[in-house]
Amino acid sequence: FYALPQSPQLFKQLLMVSGFDKYFQIVRCFRDEDLRANRQPEFTQVDMEMSFVDVDDVIELNERLLKRVFKKILDIDLQIPFKRITYKEAMERFGTDKPDARFKMELVNLNDIVGNSEFKVFKDAIKSGGDVRAINAEGCASFGRKELDRLTDFVKTFGAKGLVWISLKNGEIKSTASKFLSTDIMNGIIERTQAKDGDLILIVAGKPKVVFASLGQLRLEVAKKLELLKDNKEFKFMWVTEFPLLEYSEEEQRYVAVHHPFTAPMDEDIDYIESDPGKVRAKAYDIVLNGEELGGGSIRIHDTKLQERVFKALGFTNESAWERFGFLLEAFKFGPPPHGGLAYGFDRMIMFLVNADNIRDVIAFPKNKDAVCIMTNAPSNVDEEQLKELGIEIAKDHKK
Repeated sequence: FYALPQSPQLFKQLLMVSGFDKYFQIVRCFRDEDLRANRQPEFTQVDMEMSFVDVDDVIELNERLLKRVFKKILDIDLQIPFKRITYKEAMERFGTDKPDARFKMELVNLNDIVGNSEFKVFKDAIKSGGDVRAINAEGCASFGRKELDRLTDFVKTFGAKGLVWISLKNGEIKSTASKFLSTDIMNGIIERTQAKDGDLILIVAGKPKVVFASLGQLRLEVAKKLELLKDNKEFKFMWVTEFPLLEYSEEEQRYVAVHHPFTAPMDEDIDYIESDPGKVRAKAYDIVLNGEELGGGSIRIHDTKLQERVFKALGFTNESAWERFGFLLEAFKFGPPPHGGLAYGFDRMIMFLVNADNIRDVIAFPKNKDAVCIMTNAPSNVDEEQLKELGIEIAKDHKK
């Protein structure tokens, strides 16, 4: 058995309400997500919260903190302030909210160029509200059919239906869509992507979410193939801001919080909470380093009525919201200060500081990719007596 504890989020907010003006804690956390090279089921978090702050205050404090840490540990002078881009810009340029800006190959929108083409794949995508976007893989025109087929299969794992390519080699233009695209459209694509002889243009069409995911990952895959980052020791920090507050879950058939339901909306978007929840941007920010999220945070809601409105947009009734979070809503009646904070993944930070490739290299007794401790073989079976002691009963499946 694994138990997932309550996040310290609400408790640190209550500390701000009670009069503490600042707090930090080193917290042991558990995650209920798929495991990767940069994720473990247990991890350590450096958590902080401050009263009477806005987005700029939190960002500037953490820039000074990171500058000091990297100077002290690695004797590297980081240049602050770090670049800031919005979530919208990050998705449109890099296809991800965790951009690796150490190399170019940014996404390019081709909608206006291919919208009137006879190519059904492009036409249908745009007609249904989707996108046609491309990246220019410089110097990759030499990729053979086997490699192009591999990349096509690669983007399909992210929901893309296929991959259109245009190769510029020895003054000749070749493409999987040559017979569907006019010379003017082909030249328009080449000009928009700034491709030159020797380059390879890779295009994906479909729903925006699919296009961003496919090209964002394809960009990284091509960079890996070209070994663009093999000996790159650069630390490229970036703030990503103005995340969506809510997103619609097809699975749950309702809006869910992108970060958590206590994140404050942008002031100018508050009126959209009821009329167009998906349009509301959050006072949220992530600190990204070389394509990895190092930490994230937000300014919090500190008004009972506004918090109730957000809960309602998430599908809570007033009664259920008060039943689950009444202690917080009640505390808000006592004049809470504006407050906000941020939390770092401590283990992930150490990964960067020691140049490790896998988070397991910086954790004592890490779990494997199946979340199993290979030394103690946990999680393991428990006997009936242990379950009885904890008041847990396992329902038996009596299917005939």
